[in-house]
Amino acid sequence: MIVRLVNTPEEKQQAFDVRTTVFVDEQKVPPEVELDEFDDEAIHLIGYDASEPIAASRIRFVDSYGKLERICVLKDQRGRSYGADMIKTMEEIITNEGYHQAKLNAQTPAINFYEKLGYKVISDEFIDAGIPHVTMTKQLN
Repeated sequence: MIVRLVNTPEEKQQAFDVRTTVFVDEQKVPPEVELDEFDDEAIHLIGYDASEPIAASRIRFVDSYGKLERICVLKDQRGRSYGADMIKTMEEIITNEGYHQAKLNAQTPAINFYEKLGYKVISDEFIDAGIPHVTMTKQLN
């Protein structure tokens, strides 16, 4: 998979389409919750298999950390380390921007995935968009 920063309106729409497929269609998150006011200020990434968009995410900088958000891979592309590839690219961007801590809100079934990448749970479980989550952080070098 090739991960790229979104630079064009077409790429941004492709990222939104992947997010809509995963979060709205598959996980039943309301569209107005999934595509929100933070999309205008965020850094968006898109992952491609050849020319097909298969993954997406966004980064925002909040206080002293880079916040990883909306990380998703199309269902038929999961299990190929594409999510890990996306996170690695996001962490590189955060570090290049001068931040040393990453933070994310993980859906509870994904906790083990993020722990394998060095993230630690720092919150109790909470509900976001009707889905159980926890907050996780990682110190970046």
